[in-house]
Amino acid sequence: MLNQIVLVGRLTRDIKINKTDNGKKIATLSLAIPRSFKNMDGIYDTDFIDCILWDSTATNTSEYCHKGDIVGIKGRVQSRQVEENDTKKNIMEVVAEKVTFLTSKPKELKEEQEAEE
Repeated sequence: MLNQIVLVGRLTRDIKINKTDNGKKIATLSLAIPRSFKNMDGIYDTDFIDCILWDSTATNTSEYCHKGDIVGIKGRVQSRQVEENDTKKNIMEVVAEKVTFLTSKPKELKEEQEAEE
C-alpha cells in the first residue's frame, strides 16, 4: 500500500511554530493550489490544503518562507477525528516529510547580498 502526495502551491499565511506538551515543534500551513481546469463559469477554482510540519522542517520553513511564497511539499495524507458540539468530524491533512522552497529571492535582495560580499 502507498500513501504519498506531492503538492505545489502558495502559502496563504506566514507560518507560526507551536510546541507540543512534550516539546516537539509543530507548524501548520495552508497551501492555495489552483486547479488545472476551469469551472462552468470559466474560472479556475482554487483548493486550500492544510499541511502539518514537524521539528526542523517546521523551523526551516517558517524561517525562509512567507505568505505568497511557492513551496513544494512531499508527504502523506492522514485523517483524524475531532469532536465538536457532540458530533465527530473527520479532518484530512497532509503531513509534510520534505518541503522545497520554490520562490526565488527578489532581485533587490539578491543585489544587496552581492554588494555585501
